[in-house]
Amino acid sequence: MRAAVVVMLAVTWVAVLTKDPYGEDCRYHQYPPTGATFRGSVPDFIINLDLPPRERWVQLVREKKDELNVIIQHIKKIMSVFFSSGKLIQLLESKMAWLGSTLPYPFNEEIEGIAQTAGAELGDIVVFNVFYEIFTVCTSIIAEDKAGKLYHARNLDFGLFLGWDIKNSSWIVTQKLKPLMVSLDFQKNNKTVFQSANLAGYVGMVSGIRPGIFTLTMNERFSIDGGYIGVFEWIFGKRDGWWMSFLTRSVLENSTSYEEAKDRLTNTRLLAPAYFILAGNQSGQGSVITRSRTAALDVWNLNASTGTWYVLETNYDRWKVPLVVDDRRTPAMKCMNLTMQQNISLPALYNVLSTKPMLNKLTVSTTLMEVSEGRIETYLRDCPDPCSPW
Repeated sequence: MRAAVVVMLAVTWVAVLTKDPYGEDCRYHQYPPTGATFRGSVPDFIINLDLPPRERWVQLVREKKDELNVIIQHIKKIMSVFFSSGKLIQLLESKMAWLGSTLPYPFNEEIEGIAQTAGAELGDIVVFNVFYEIFTVCTSIIAEDKAGKLYHARNLDFGLFLGWDIKNSSWIVTQKLKPLMVSLDFQKNNKTVFQSANLAGYVGMVSGIRPGIFTLTMNERFSIDGGYIGVFEWIFGKRDGWWMSFLTRSVLENSTSYEEAKDRLTNTRLLAPAYFILAGNQSGQGSVITRSRTAALDVWNLNASTGTWYVLETNYDRWKVPLVVDDRRTPAMKCMNLTMQQNISLPALYNVLSTKPMLNKLTVSTTLMEVSEGRIETYLRDCPDPCSPW
């Protein structure tokens, strides 16, 4: 562990002293996915919303329970670094199980069903479902072409500071999460309500599409008033805010227009600050909603007529300069500008997200969405050395 910390500090110091040490020229011709940066496609599953919540994830979890238990055991290993006593870990698991019982319906019952099917402790599945509130960095882009067609793409980067594998030069959790990536089709009455790119066993949503209506991704927003404060408030009984991934799930499942989705994402109280990246089905219907836990701080809208034909979010407020060791915004904007609006497409966005450092050691997957055709594609990614750790 100490050696890993030294390595990461050295990497950070080099990044500070060197201008973009992991950067590269914008990539082209990366789609269809192939080569060293392409790990593979993800399997498809149906989640039947007509079933009782405890039964909805049974088929998926049965097929992915070994992979799910691998990541659970690693989470326990991380916990053992901070809590050397086995009794303390058991106590924490029981507290997390209690936390699960306080979560809103139907998420609480879905998590209980996942734990039962996986043969896992309820508290461990609860921990897995709150991880996104704390440990992610991502890149999301919405772009409008000359004909007014909207495209939406994101890299899911997950596993920051959760163990570095020196031998394989990778984040341990990132690698263990890749086998859990799935494409989900949520259905009622045998008809699709929405689709998502998700981790098996995770009941919230980070990327999704309501076909023909809107697409949505969520990025973590770093803030002093962060998600851990909201979690503590929830534990101590103040439960007037939404877990952000539960809100995105609810929006995808229940909102029937871009305007309704935008209103909910802008005005709903949250447990954690976040960026919501939302695209509709008409020209100009694209926005990055910058949220504190209690209010919208900024809504950045598409407006191709004034030159804003794309909006792009990493994990920093757009009016602030990103950290020098984590500037994915500048190279992403450079690649978007070089692509130009007349050439924008899902393959073009895949090219941008295949360029380092947007593609980095934390990148689990790339998801591409196009609302008018109801199209969603997700691909597992690798980032061969030399590659930024984040």
